[in-house]
Amino acid sequence: MKLTFSPASPFARKVRIAAIELGLIDKIELVPASVAPGTANEDYSKITPLKKLPVLITNDGDVILDSYVIVEYLNETAGGALIPGYGPARWKAKTNHSLINGMLDSMLLCRYEKMVRPQGLQWQAWSDDHWNRAWTGMARFENMPEVLNGPFDISQIGLVCVLGYADFRFADCGWRKAYPKLDAFHQKMLERPSVKISVPPAA
Repeated sequence: MKLTFSPASPFARKVRIAAIELGLIDKIELVPASVAPGTANEDYSKITPLKKLPVLITNDGDVILDSYVIVEYLNETAGGALIPGYGPARWKAKTNHSLINGMLDSMLLCRYEKMVRPQGLQWQAWSDDHWNRAWTGMARFENMPEVLNGPFDISQIGLVCVLGYADFRFADCGWRKAYPKLDAFHQKMLERPSVKISVPPAA
């Protein structure tokens, strides 16, 4: 299998953590890819018109899109327990992950607005709105002990990627002071080899 990724991508990090936990990482070739806005990458667009990371290409040549779907595929392949198989727990995990992915999307848009959009064309109110979505999402998880203290699953993996991306791209945002329970959760998660080894490189 091949996984397109960037060390900076929280979405690709999510898949890498899952692959390590499931014992599949040695069966996956990591293929670096760049998908920055405004840059042409015709070869990658042939893989996915959405030009997003990550993409998993199976041994049969099938292309699997979206980090959650990729984790679901790997979890099923390995017979893992990162995603509940059925019932209320499954829908809760999927809902939590949808919130997490939305938070990451908003954080990425904030990053692009600040660093990529030309000066003079930036829309501060739009950026503030997206940051507020991520920030209030953190507040939601601060008060979800069933996630913070629950089993290691897709919700915890996604949340640790949110917090790691906040450290990586928004180091001065103050999330640790605002959300001490998330801080304690993050410190505990960093004790896991899969989480520690996948920390983004220093910006």
